[in-house]
Amino acid sequence: MNQLEALKQHTVVVADTGDFKQLGAFKPRDATTNPSLILKAVQMPDYAPLLKAEVDAHRGRPLDEVMDHLLVHFGCEILSIIPGRVSTEVDARLSFDTAATVARGKRLIAMYQAQGIAKDRVLIKVAATWEGIQAAAELEKAGIHTNLTLLFAFCQAVACGQAHVQLISPFVGRIYDWHKKSAGAAWSEEAMAGPNDPGVRSVVQIYNYYKRHGIATEVMGASFRNVGQITALAGCDLLTISPDLLGILAASEAPLQAHLHAESARAMDIPALHCDEEGFRFALNEDAMATEKLAEGIRAFCVDALKLEKLLLAA
Repeated sequence: MNQLEALKQHTVVVADTGDFKQLGAFKPRDATTNPSLILKAVQMPDYAPLLKAEVDAHRGRPLDEVMDHLLVHFGCEILSIIPGRVSTEVDARLSFDTAATVARGKRLIAMYQAQGIAKDRVLIKVAATWEGIQAAAELEKAGIHTNLTLLFAFCQAVACGQAHVQLISPFVGRIYDWHKKSAGAAWSEEAMAGPNDPGVRSVVQIYNYYKRHGIATEVMGASFRNVGQITALAGCDLLTISPDLLGILAASEAPLQAHLHAESARAMDIPALHCDEEGFRFALNEDAMATEKLAEGIRAFCVDALKLEKLLLAA
């Protein structure tokens, strides 16, 4: 049994890609996309005709609408290959606009339904700002499930649990990046690997808190830099993994065992917390890593959304 097969015994494996032609080799249950992944995909020769087809089909429509049709087209292609769900992201430029995020999420679901896709097979991906979390709560009440992304701080996870969102995506690799850069020459890769990795520790803390308090929100570790981060989180509800790292796992027969256990977490002494808007904003402000990485992530997705729009205009 290779490591990918072994991981699937403990955790739902999700592919993190817009390159849906790679999915068959790894047989993930779910898949996630984001503006950066779609931008990367449409610049490949295999997918350029897909972008042109959407522009031609919706020429004259508002650019944001054409963009959403493109995202949904990729999502539908992915869903034709996998048995589970696809995550499709709301425009990051709406990250601080609750009403606009709700409207865009509902529009994406309507586009999927027009293609014959049931809404339970789609997760609307929203940045875990305070406004994004409130938008997700409204979408969940409307029966539209959400994936809260760009999650770096524990307060974000607490607020997401309170909002009863379907799933959260803590960004393991970007947390690791920040701490490694902050430590500089003092950083020891060996000492900070596996369970000591700050990104891994963040996911473990959230997972244990959710399981201890019966919070149904799924935890999906994301943004991995190496296989060690993935194997250290075996047992997490889900892990979304790039094709490159899925390939490394599939090529390895090293032993793999679960490290996260719901039953063990339920017995832990972890106090319950409540996070209102004031507390959320203060806790996020106190966490320099989370504040910087959340802002950086939103900015990067906005840049790639603009690049994707330019490609749509040029098609």
